[in-house]
Amino acid sequence: MKTRITELLGCQYPIIQGGMAWVAEHTLASAVSNAGGVGLIAGGNAPIDYLREQIRLCKDKTDKPFGVNIMLMSPNADDLAQLVIDEGVKVVTTGAGNPGKYVAAWKEAGIKVIPVVPSVALAKRMERSGADAVIAEGTESGGHIGDNTTMCLVPQVVDAVEIPVIAAGGIADGRGMAAAFMLGAEGVQIGTRFLASEECQIHPTFKELVIKAKDTDNIVTGRYTGHPCRNIKTKFAKQLANGEKDGSISPEEFENLTVGALRRAVVDGDVESGSFLCGAISGMINDIKPCKEIINDIMAGAEKLMNK
Repeated sequence: MKTRITELLGCQYPIIQGGMAWVAEHTLASAVSNAGGVGLIAGGNAPIDYLREQIRLCKDKTDKPFGVNIMLMSPNADDLAQLVIDEGVKVVTTGAGNPGKYVAAWKEAGIKVIPVVPSVALAKRMERSGADAVIAEGTESGGHIGDNTTMCLVPQVVDAVEIPVIAAGGIADGRGMAAAFMLGAEGVQIGTRFLASEECQIHPTFKELVIKAKDTDNIVTGRYTGHPCRNIKTKFAKQLANGEKDGSISPEEFENLTVGALRRAVVDGDVESGSFLCGAISGMINDIKPCKEIINDIMAGAEKLMNK
């Protein structure tokens, strides 16, 4: 399947793995890239030396294109923006802010710049800033979310910009990919499905929660902090959401409870105090497979539908 995204990124398939904080490290990223997609290493708030090592380890495991995701609200964003240049990273995706001040330097270094956008207005702004493509991410996604759904957001962004659009949020199989292409997308970003991959290094408890989740087993927390996140519905997540709703947890208490909660989920599998960030599509994921098999299944399903 050739699209402007495969041409832009030099990959076999127009599938990008989501840059999930504490999850997307070199083992997962290289596996996705070796399978024909584009793997991402998550920058998050990680130390620069650690991220430098992750980039180099990924290069050792694949000669295919891979990228780094930079959360622009992170305190290390400036250092990471320079690190991707120094290490010769070919693709950068960004979230939680405007990457405008970095774009010129990235472009000069030959980096393809692909911001994640939750709105038409930001997509237009990113195009004017020089972005090579945008990821239109619907509220169905795991982790930090906007308000608009993938079904509504993607076609509006496609109509608003000339650069290619990658759809994200609620896509986990060939049907989702084919639907995104019918909306005008030329690629998809997938996160939650890769949580249930053999190469994903998260705690086994996290994977078990994903594959056992039902369609109603997701919940949004953090709305009154201004940073809403979609999670698997655990007792802890329900406690946070209910505390926000009835006012029994103050914003300060919420912040204290959630500091380190993602690490506790990913590394420790701690269901008592961990935040298991995950998309709403988790209810459709029932097994753990290698990344190559996941991507092959998605591509076969999408091509079968689109060839009709």
